[in-house]
Order: sequence, then C-alpha cells, then structure tokens
Amino acid sequence: MTRIAFIGLGHMGGPMAANLAKAGHDVCGFDLVPSLCDNAAKTGVTIAASAKEALAGADAVVTMLLSGRQVLSVWTELTPHAGKGALFIDCSTIDVASARRAHELASNAGLPSVDAPVSGGVAGARAATLTFMCGGSEAAFAAAEPILAKMGKKIIHCGGAGLGQAAKICNNLMLGAAMIATAEAFVLAEKLGLSHQALFDVASTSSGQSWSLTSYCPVPGLVPASPANHDYQAGFMAALMLKDLRLAQEAAAGAGAATPLGAAAAQLYALYDAQGQGATDFSGIINMIRGKGEG
Repeated sequence: MTRIAFIGLGHMGGPMAANLAKAGHDVCGFDLVPSLCDNAAKTGVTIAASAKEALAGADAVVTMLLSGRQVLSVWTELTPHAGKGALFIDCSTIDVASARRAHELASNAGLPSVDAPVSGGVAGARAATLTFMCGGSEAAFAAAEPILAKMGKKIIHCGGAGLGQAAKICNNLMLGAAMIATAEAFVLAEKLGLSHQALFDVASTSSGQSWSLTSYCPVPGLVPASPANHDYQAGFMAALMLKDLRLAQEAAAGAGAATPLGAAAAQLYALYDAQGQGATDFSGIINMIRGKGEG
C-alpha cells in the first residue's frame, strides 16, 4: 500500500484524495481550511494537523494548491524532510517558472518530481476521469503514472520540467477563446432568429465543432452535462479560467509569442469576473455577451 500525503483538499483536491483512498492507498491529507479537512475525513482520508505531519512516512506527496507561491512554500517546507526517494507531484495550475523552481527544490533534496496539472474540472475530479499533463523526467513520470491513474483517465507525458504546465496553459488559452466564440455565435443566432437547436445541429457536425460546443454548450438543453442546464453552477469557475488565461499571457510575454485572441479572452473574463461572476462556470460568460440574463 502506497502512503500518500495530499496537501490541498478543496473542490478539486478533496475528490482527488478521496479517489486515492478509495483505490486502497493510505492517504493522509491537510488543508488550512478546517471544513475541507472535515469533508475529506468522511471519504477515507486521514487528516493531519499540518503539512509536515502529513508527510511522515509518505512514499509520495501530491499538492493541489491555488498559486505558484503556495506550491513553492509547501515544497520548500517539505522536501528537506521527505523520506528517501519520495515522489513529489504537483497537480496545481501555476506559472511555468514556479513549476521549474519546484522541480529544483525536489532535485536539490534528491527527490523525483512531476508537474501534473489537470483538465476535467470538478466533475472529472469526482469521477476520476481527469486528464493529467505531466512534466518531468521519464523515471519520475513512470513512478507517478500509477498514482495519477487512480484519479484520471488520461495521463500524458509532455516533456521535461514545467512542460506539463506549458501544455495546460496552452490548452486553456484555446478553451477560453473557443468558449467566447461559441457564446458569441449563439448570441448572434438569437438576434438573427436562428434557434439554439438548429445552430447546434449544424455546427456540431461541421467545421464549427469544438469541445466548448459539443461537451460544454453555453446554452441549456442541448448537452446533458453542461453547467448551463444548472444555472451555470461551476464545473470550472470563471475566476480560474481568468487565472489560466493570465498565466498564458505571462508565459507568452516571457517567450516573445503573440497571442492576441488569448489577450482578448483574458480581458473579457476579467470583465466578467469584475461583474461578480467569478464563482460561476466560465461558460456563463454568454450572459455577459448577451447583455442580459438567460431567457
């Protein structure tokens, strides 16, 4: 039985840790928010009083946190005290520079490490169907894969340190821009008198097809799993999409890449977030584009 320390038990981390426990791993978790610890305890996760206490005897450490600063703080605290060969896996979505610094912290302590951000949202975390985009050495990836497989359906090795994060922000740049384009098309269709169903039937089987349309349609009644069917209750919060788009812009500036659509998407999600909609699903941006509530 693998003993896993899991740091960060929020909307994503909580169900991910629960799936590891369900798979038979000995999972010891910690979060600064007591209510999140209480929820995780109900799913078979042992709760520690601190991250360092969760580390005791761990074969692997998984972090699922909000920012690069938090990841580096936790890894700085834990890597010097980890057991020999303990594997460090970060599933947070953070900037590439911080991810590479985290790898350096692990390497300096003689520990293997993987950056493994996820796609799939809360529903994917609960159903253990996440996609993991992994950066790190071949050996570290091979060690991480069996653990990640208990939390996801697809695990992809994207290359060296930090390239899992690179894949994640590139993917979400495409997703954010595609969702806005999809929402704009539906709003235009409304104004032209074209029904939602007719546009869906055409675009879903022709060149306008995208995941944003066929799996996550921003209007209700067309795709069973769409948050639009539930008043845009978040599967993936708009605030998190904004975070990822800003990470993409930061990476683009550092790499000298032009991303005008990504920049426009970031501006629109910033406006949506400023309107108090950051906790809603990112597909709810259609209501801002529409200029009124769903009707």
